[in-house]
Amino acid sequence: MWTADNWKDYEVLDTSNGEKLERWGRYILVRPDPQIIWDTPREDRRWARPNGHYHRSAKGGGEWEFFDLPDEWGVSYGDLTFRLKPFSFKHTGLFPEQAVNWDWFSSIIRNAGRQDPGRQIRVLNLFAYTGGATVAAARAGAGVTHVDASRGMVSWAKENAAASGLADAPIRWLVDDCVKFVEREIRRGNTYDAVIMDPPSYGRGPKGEIWKLEESIFPLIRLTARLLSKDALFYLVNSYTTGLQPAVLTYMIHAALVPSFGGHVESDEIGLPVASTGLILPCGASGRWIR
Repeated sequence: MWTADNWKDYEVLDTSNGEKLERWGRYILVRPDPQIIWDTPREDRRWARPNGHYHRSAKGGGEWEFFDLPDEWGVSYGDLTFRLKPFSFKHTGLFPEQAVNWDWFSSIIRNAGRQDPGRQIRVLNLFAYTGGATVAAARAGAGVTHVDASRGMVSWAKENAAASGLADAPIRWLVDDCVKFVEREIRRGNTYDAVIMDPPSYGRGPKGEIWKLEESIFPLIRLTARLLSKDALFYLVNSYTTGLQPAVLTYMIHAALVPSFGGHVESDEIGLPVASTGLILPCGASGRWIR
């Protein structure tokens, strides 16, 4: 398992009975997590006095209960800063487990930049959410095209870039349907040195089109592979769909990329260390291709 264990401003303190106790900077949150099917003693006293608690409803969804939590605050990861705020369906605007992928591709980008200082490395980030991967890639020296269908998420990502001192970095901010954008880029003949994507498990397009990851992910991988430059550096797919095993990610990425580009594919679960037990909380899976 690939573990995001370099955080200072975030940690999973404990897990029990469908919930995780987390520290985000100096604030303590309790949020639900469907992976936590174990019921272990809640010995950490912070379970009883969090700053915010998201209560899952038996009918679906849920709501926040706040105890001295600001509307917005920040956390840092190395030299990156992210603005956080609790919003619908338990989220804070950041998936901290993705830091293990930020470290991986940032190293690739920096190494490529050292080998060819004049090269402008072009990264396409699809379903880019609040821009964690975007700001990490930009900080490493890449020019990034950030695409998300939500105007609010793109605005939030811009705030994260500014908070990280990257307001003037070479980032294109696009509010667009990711699949349609990729199709247009192919027609334009544009290419990228890397593709990052974190597609949703389920969703609807602007005209009511239904997106189901299991049905749509392989066609999208094959489509985005057509955007890779002849000397592409890496390709990354994240998945939070429970049934999509790492071996399935490996097979799909290998089938779509390796015959044309060579290289190597590996996939694994990603996770976060749990302070109370020293165990790892699984948080989805990632598939990686590298030349």
